[in-house]
Amino acid sequence: MGPIVNWGSDWGWGLPLIVLTVIIHSFGLGVINRRVPTVLVIAGRVPKFSVAAIMVTGWTAVGATMLHGFECAIWAVSYRFLGAVPDNKSAMLYSLGAMTTYGHASLSLAPGWQLMGTLEALNGWILFGLTTAFLFAVMQKAWPAAG
Repeated sequence: MGPIVNWGSDWGWGLPLIVLTVIIHSFGLGVINRRVPTVLVIAGRVPKFSVAAIMVTGWTAVGATMLHGFECAIWAVSYRFLGAVPDNKSAMLYSLGAMTTYGHASLSLAPGWQLMGTLEALNGWILFGLTTAFLFAVMQKAWPAAG
């Protein structure tokens, strides 16, 4: 039988990070959502496929992407603080790979912290789900009669 793996620290750090990033993401999407109606009024809401609708959707996606990047940075700072990765660049690259579940880079966390990468991937699924639902809602506002 192999050595006993203690994942308590991973859960102890991972769960609060998930809660924190979901709160930040929800708040950030709320801020973006407050701007969407204003932009649509200024642009002159058109009940068909329009440049204004495309711009609102595009800028919403940019805002959501910035939120995801910020949330990855929070995980990356945690990895550095815990000594799970050797440098800042590796921490951010690992975090982006874990959050998106891309995971292509040949980086891994220190053996005692590897479950945190999986928890970050779970966090990514939650955040991307919120973003997808939000983008869908924005498109419904921007394109009320698109067909």
